[in-house]
Amino acid sequence: MNKDQMLSRRKALLVGSAAVLGAAGAAGTARLLGAGPTPPPGGPSASPSASPAAGSPQAGALRRSAYRLQPIAGYGPLRSAPGRTLVRHEPFLRVAGRGPTMVLTFDDGPDPRYTPHVLRTLKAHDVRAMFFVCGSMVVEHKDMLRKMADEGHIVGNHTWSHPLLTRLRRSAIRSEMERTSEIIEKTYGERPGWFRAPYGAWNRAVFEFGAELGMEPLGWTVDTLDWQEPGARTIERRVMKGAAPGVVVLAHDAGGDRSQSIRALRDYLPRLLDSGYHLTVPRRQFT
Repeated sequence: MNKDQMLSRRKALLVGSAAVLGAAGAAGTARLLGAGPTPPPGGPSASPSASPAAGSPQAGALRRSAYRLQPIAGYGPLRSAPGRTLVRHEPFLRVAGRGPTMVLTFDDGPDPRYTPHVLRTLKAHDVRAMFFVCGSMVVEHKDMLRKMADEGHIVGNHTWSHPLLTRLRRSAIRSEMERTSEIIEKTYGERPGWFRAPYGAWNRAVFEFGAELGMEPLGWTVDTLDWQEPGARTIERRVMKGAAPGVVVLAHDAGGDRSQSIRALRDYLPRLLDSGYHLTVPRRQFT
């Protein structure tokens, strides 16, 4: 074999080796792309399209309330899009349920002068209700929030200081809502799934931040106007006149003298039950 033949054979061997290495590299790259992003230690991939291998348990079991979003800043990262709460353009005013179902809601508390009386009346009739609390009130009365949790009531977010949100900057709206969700979670045991704007004043920012925090917006169907202190009999009459399937009743357990509200509750609650109404709490609306 002459010199030219030896050079030609060596070049052929080099080309063949490069082809083999290139094929192996391409196959490895294909496997990496097909597998998706590498999961972080102790948990599944953050990619929405990634899934655990067939037959293998998914790492990092979610908490009972983990379907709820975390806020963008301050308390952890947002979850992937499929778990997001829909950004709505108006609050729910009624709730769906089987048969003659109604929901009782109480705003502005907790207040040690009135909230315990509301809780005792509800417990006496084995009724669950919703309490839209203000963070500034929770700070001093955490024991009442724990009692609400123990007795099966739902606690919603009613901002920190009960401002008119539509007059605040976006950063102030977020702060009012985030701080309240945080203290509810620390005290009640989980983040709130419902939000009610003070004075029923909603705007785009309120709906957006509520959704980011994993909360559905809830308004009301029947306003007792008990904050005007019209008398227990008038409050009772308004509730009974407005009673209908799916109705959400607005009352208060703080923010002023609520003794009339308590007396009215003691009268209209048994009347509603005797009339066949089922007083309960709404289910979350998932997207």
